[in-house]
Amino acid sequence: MADLFQLESTADVAAGSSGSRVGTALDTGVLRRKYDFGDRVSELNIASDPFFRMVSKLAKKPTDDPEFKFTERRPSWHKRYAYVVGHAQTANTAVVDQATLTAAHVQAGSTYHFLMGTDYKSSGNIGSVYGQSGTEISVGDSGTKPEFFLPGQIVKINMSDDVLAAADTSVNAEDYLLARIEAVSTVASVYVNLECTIVRTMATQTKVEICSYYAASDALNGQDISGKSVANYLEPKRCYVVGNSHAQGSGYPETWKDQPFSTGYGRTQIWKTAMAMDNTTRATVLKYEPNEFARVWREKLIEHKWDIEQSVLFGSQADIGGEWYTQGAIDFISSFGNVFSLAIASKTQDDFLDDLSSFLDPRYNNANASLFFVDTKTYNWLHKLGGYFSNNLEISPNFRADMALTGKKKAFGVDISVISTPYGDMNIARNIHLDGSPIKILACNMKYCKYRPLVGNGLNRDTSVYVGVQTLENSGVDRRVDLIQTEAGMEWQMPEAHAYWS
Repeated sequence: MADLFQLESTADVAAGSSGSRVGTALDTGVLRRKYDFGDRVSELNIASDPFFRMVSKLAKKPTDDPEFKFTERRPSWHKRYAYVVGHAQTANTAVVDQATLTAAHVQAGSTYHFLMGTDYKSSGNIGSVYGQSGTEISVGDSGTKPEFFLPGQIVKINMSDDVLAAADTSVNAEDYLLARIEAVSTVASVYVNLECTIVRTMATQTKVEICSYYAASDALNGQDISGKSVANYLEPKRCYVVGNSHAQGSGYPETWKDQPFSTGYGRTQIWKTAMAMDNTTRATVLKYEPNEFARVWREKLIEHKWDIEQSVLFGSQADIGGEWYTQGAIDFISSFGNVFSLAIASKTQDDFLDDLSSFLDPRYNNANASLFFVDTKTYNWLHKLGGYFSNNLEISPNFRADMALTGKKKAFGVDISVISTPYGDMNIARNIHLDGSPIKILACNMKYCKYRPLVGNGLNRDTSVYVGVQTLENSGVDRRVDLIQTEAGMEWQMPEAHAYWS
């Protein structure tokens, strides 16, 4: 039996040769059929702006100048360290350029000289950042003279029995000397010679290799340390001030001060999104959403935020042809921040924890203030990694494995996964804008980045809607144009507090 209704796709009204109406080509059932469209239409909804949403909510700081400046301050209390780049028994003896220290020369109470250099600028306390060979500050660079050494201080010098090779990526500190500084003198403008009294000699006379040397005969000065692990390679080589000692009845000691400040600047960028529609369309009532102008307007708002999201991720600060561009997270980190590698097929939990130990060093950064934005593939990898350890190695609610997936939450409409690590909780958000890019994980310390909308003289240039920039009344054109506009920039501070994995 034939179907009662023939669902042809022809037009309701057929036209004759002159264009006049000549009736319908549709079956009577099709013509009169109401169909059940319901009262709503499905809409594809995607997370459009997780990074911009978080930074604009957590770190908004208006500026009254489109070119804004800021000051960074880095403390010095944890930077009283240097590396041994030479040593000798007497001041008149040429500094020995080898790692081995003769045990007989460093008996308790004996005098010995250490030539010391460090790896950060005294002005601003600016040091190397992991993976940044272009901005590396090597031991002995201009401006790195260790100014903090004073008579009376005690210096700890790490020793080992390992004869290190240039390719070694880790150092074992197995013993140490303690030396009290008696006098300090400048050498070649960037080093200081410490005349010391040995307070503690090596406990074992086989531990005679100075850890500060990267190889048996080469001091660390001038060597590339930008990609070296702080925990595994640099820390064992560093010789820290570990207190001071003075005789009874002695006077006040010498003092020193640092210059911990450095400055940077940023620029605002102007984003515009227009919405135009003729008045005939505006006056036409449609199915589902009667007001077409209102529907498109909502999408234009999302489009505007989408554009800003792309800029604050991938933008580069520039002034080209009178147009200013603000700096995005990736460009900033690529130039100044921590840069790690991530090959999911071969990256192990051990490797990733080593990366975190360099990035989340409590002297520079902390996990609680950092948000990790990841592409979809890495998002899956992290959940698999965290889920495996949580499900298989959890002993009790109070004792769980490292890298365990411990919860989920929502912040400002953004879904956040929480993965527990030895360095604190990683707050992870998927960001589809990173899909297809070389950046797999983008980690930003929200304490050290700011969203800077231009606000001044009674004008707020943060995201604003300008209604009727063109109308029939003001232009004679039978349409209406509205405008969404934002003028703002990104401020990036403390490059050591931001990172990406590519």
